[in-house]
Amino acid sequence: MPSLYVHIPFCQRKCIYCDFYSIETVTLMEGFLDALDAEIALASPVGDGETFDTLFFGGGTPSLLAPSELERVMRSLRRAFTLDRDAEITLETNPGTVSLEKLRDYRSLGVNRLSIGIQSFDEKELRFLGRIHDAAEAVRCVELAREAGYANVSVDLIYSLPGQRAGEWERTLSKALELRPDHLSAYSLIVEDDTPLARMVSAKLVSPNPVEAEAALYERTMDVMERSGFEHYEVSNYARPGFRSLHNSAYWSHEGYLGFGPSAHSFWRPVNGDAPLRWANVPALGRYCAELGRGELPVAMREELTRAQLCNERIFLGLRSTGVDLGNLEDEFALPADRLALAGDLVEEGAAVLEGGTLRLTARGYMLCDEIAARMMV
Repeated sequence: MPSLYVHIPFCQRKCIYCDFYSIETVTLMEGFLDALDAEIALASPVGDGETFDTLFFGGGTPSLLAPSELERVMRSLRRAFTLDRDAEITLETNPGTVSLEKLRDYRSLGVNRLSIGIQSFDEKELRFLGRIHDAAEAVRCVELAREAGYANVSVDLIYSLPGQRAGEWERTLSKALELRPDHLSAYSLIVEDDTPLARMVSAKLVSPNPVEAEAALYERTMDVMERSGFEHYEVSNYARPGFRSLHNSAYWSHEGYLGFGPSAHSFWRPVNGDAPLRWANVPALGRYCAELGRGELPVAMREELTRAQLCNERIFLGLRSTGVDLGNLEDEFALPADRLALAGDLVEEGAAVLEGGTLRLTARGYMLCDEIAARMMV
């Protein structure tokens, strides 16, 4: 189930925690779209013979695209690649950047899933994070999505902000559930290098939540979401039955994907049986446009993946989501016997369950996912 990803590198204002590549302007949009058209055309031979099941517009803030601009990108993609008639097409959306008319136009162009970046319903927290919207705009955005006819709406939230107490997080989580989303992503706040938040922490202006407090919030999140009828199908993701993100599930299942735009990544298995490839575009809009203007793909990094890398990625991604097939790992990668024995230990410890040869983490295991994955890797 190969997928397509398009990175829209523009923001109205960058959030203090974000380390994704973006710039605070839309004045360079036309040049970017010219370059994006060129990149998609140059990369089209890679996808020959494939039908792509998902398309995801991320960023940045993709909802800064005018419908006419999104239409242009969709035309380029459909000329170069075959999209399944029922493909899941997701557009990340920020409250405060869309109207009912705009959302309807997006839907008429094929967008059938919105991922709305709300992050919090607490006004103080929204200001701290640097979000451009308030709580009322967040609620209105979800309402507009439903009014525009979207039957698949996801919301993103962030928890474990500095000093955040359980009651504050539960109020945000409860408000989100009142809006009846089909999917919810809840991410703990991570202090990424070279972000305003990292500099605030370094200057001792704020202090990250203690690990114990973060774990308690995560445990509470899992409990609330389960009782609300959501499937916990990945460490940070919850879905009502039938509404798992197909695009993100393809990542976690180690399926191939092609990424376009500055800083976008790709993972692909050549049809001739050569080693799988991973590559990444330059994380700079000026260089991205300049290289494509010369007819060159703007690749900053390319590597052939070794069997050990593939095995470890399969373990890490599987444990984060729906589990790993131990028999498949043993057959394809000759997984060492001590790793198989470790799987048994995890089951005994209550950190995992073994069903039909697939090792899947429990709620307790999810809380230790990175540690467990590191123990399992070769």
